[in-house]
Amino acid sequence: MTNSSAEGAIRVERPSKTLRELALEKVRDAIFSGHFKPGDRLVERDLCTQLGVSRTIVREVLRHLESEGLVANPVNNKGPMVARLELDEARQIYEIRAALEGMAARLCAEKADPSVVASLEEALAGIRQAYEVNDMAEVLARTTQFYETLFTSIDRHVAWGVVKLMMVRINHLRSMTIKTERRSVEGPAQMQKIVDAIRTGDGPAAERAAAEHVQRAASIASAVLQQQEPAGD
Repeated sequence: MTNSSAEGAIRVERPSKTLRELALEKVRDAIFSGHFKPGDRLVERDLCTQLGVSRTIVREVLRHLESEGLVANPVNNKGPMVARLELDEARQIYEIRAALEGMAARLCAEKADPSVVASLEEALAGIRQAYEVNDMAEVLARTTQFYETLFTSIDRHVAWGVVKLMMVRINHLRSMTIKTERRSVEGPAQMQKIVDAIRTGDGPAAERAAAEHVQRAASIASAVLQQQEPAGD
């Protein structure tokens, strides 16, 4: 009779992520961190060497990033490159964010659930801690956690779904704004105003604080994008 426990002890567990998923995360993070800058060419051969994966995987990764809007394939046939964020696209993203996040903050305040406030405070504490150690990837992750809590705690899963569809572009913009001067202090302080208004049950103040936070981020992003525009455009 076979000893099933002995068999289990040597079983090879399937990795939680495939090689393609890991490569995708690495290239996406490299774009967010600025390692690959807007306009940089993404040469398949070089990426194969840097990532240690096959050309097939690299091509799949580039196609996926193109679908997310992070990679572009210019008509001049120079090959894939890091896409440039357009000012008008950024403005529209921030307009949608201001409307949806303002609504979510107001409804959270009206719900008056202390457990929601506790969850938001936890995410905000994580953002501050990540800033302290200059872990920008964690800042992005904790910020996503903050807004997911904001939407899902009031059962606005459709609205959160809309936000998630834009999440890669949102985080691309965030990856630029969170590194600007004073944003590590200013950003969490603005988010604290949202939480404080929710805690006191002040719906209009929560909505206003959420909108003001997005509007400030939009202003910063606009300045950064204008600086990145190529000479002569």
